[in-house]
Amino acid sequence: MDAMEIYEALYRRWGAQHWWPAESGFEVMVGAILTQNTNWRNVERAIARLREAGVLDARAIDRMPAPELAGLIRPAGYFNVKADRLKAFVRFFIESYGGSLDRMFAESTGALREQLLAVRGVGAETADSMLLYAGNRPVFVIDAYTRRVLLRHGACREKASYDDLAQWFTGQLPRDPALFNEFHALLVRVGKEYCRRTPRCEDCPLTTPAA
Repeated sequence: MDAMEIYEALYRRWGAQHWWPAESGFEVMVGAILTQNTNWRNVERAIARLREAGVLDARAIDRMPAPELAGLIRPAGYFNVKADRLKAFVRFFIESYGGSLDRMFAESTGALREQLLAVRGVGAETADSMLLYAGNRPVFVIDAYTRRVLLRHGACREKASYDDLAQWFTGQLPRDPALFNEFHALLVRVGKEYCRRTPRCEDCPLTTPAA
C-alpha cells in the first residue's frame, strides 16, 4: 500500500478525528513535551492543573521553581524530567521570540525545526508536533504507532530512521498541513485499536477489503 491508500482506508473507516485536542498553540507545545512516554489522557490532567493554577503561560512557567512545576504536571509522569524540559523550552521561547507565537512561526520551517531540536529534551517527534499542530507547517509526525504500521505493512525497513519515515509520507503526499494532521491522527487510532504490540488484524481497515 502507498501512503494515500493507507490514508483512504483509514478515513473510510473512521472519518475526521479532529486532532490535536488543545485550546491554544502554546498549549499544543506544552502538550508535545508532556506527552512524551505517556498517553494524552494523563497530559490533559496535567494541563488542567496548570490552567487551574493560572500558570499555563510561558513566563509563569519560566518563573516557577522546578519542584513546584513538577508537582503540577505529576499526572503526566516523569514529572521532574518533564519540568526541566518545559522550563528549557519556555526559556528558549522567551529568549528567542519574546514568548510570541506569531514571531516564532514567522520563522522558516527548516530554521525553526533546527532551533527546536537544539532545545534540551526536544526530539524530532516533539519538534514536528509543535510545527504541525501549533504552527500549521507541512511536516509529518512520526511516532511509535506510525513506525509499527509501516513496518508491518512492508512500507519500511526495521532500522529506518525518523527522517526516512517522514520522507516516505512527504514524498508521496501533497504538502498539506490539514492532510498531515488528519493522517497522523488516523494512524494513532489504528495503532491503538488494531496495530498493537500484539496485533489485532481481524477487521483492521488496512487488512479488510473495502466494501
